Amino acid sequence: MLPMLAKDHDSLLTLNNNEMPIYKDIMVPGLDVQPQYVDVNRGIWVLRVMFHPGVQLPMHYHTGSVHLWTLSGKWNYVEYPDQPQTAGCYLFEPGGSIHTFNVPADNTEVTDTLMLVEGANVNFDADGNYHSILDANSITLLIEQYIQENGMEPATYIKPSMPDFANKIKD
Repeated sequence: MLPMLAKDHDSLLTLNNNEMPIYKDIMVPGLDVQPQYVDVNRGIWVLRVMFHPGVQLPMHYHTGSVHLWTLSGKWNYVEYPDQPQTAGCYLFEPGGSIHTFNVPADNTEVTDTLMLVEGANVNFDADGNYHSILDANSITLLIEQYIQENGMEPATYIKPSMPDFANKIKD
């Protein structure tokens, strides 16, 4: 016998990236984003990120794990120049990793990635001083601000609802 469901799913939670807007230069020049799933409660964010040649992110520390698929192009961590990630690569990063994401300036194509991140990136400047934090909350705010500033329609991505109290059962 099938289990009873507290909430019936009447449709799939599915996205078609070919039909979704791309938020260009959203965090830094040359970084384009398509949010897939952002859960501020659990601190999980899934983004399709397209990096143009020459993009380098600040050194950052991961508070949680990362799953990163490279769909096209090439990139590497500055700290691991002999381990480039190319189309078809999957990278797992355990929490506590620290590194600097770099896309070679001589890349001939955009580097297209899909990442699932748990927790936050704590970013540092070139001197190793704290710069900023990037997490599900700040990503949500960045996307909403970008949409508002550019007069766009609300973003389409999967966003779990906020926890709330259950309604009291009436006698």
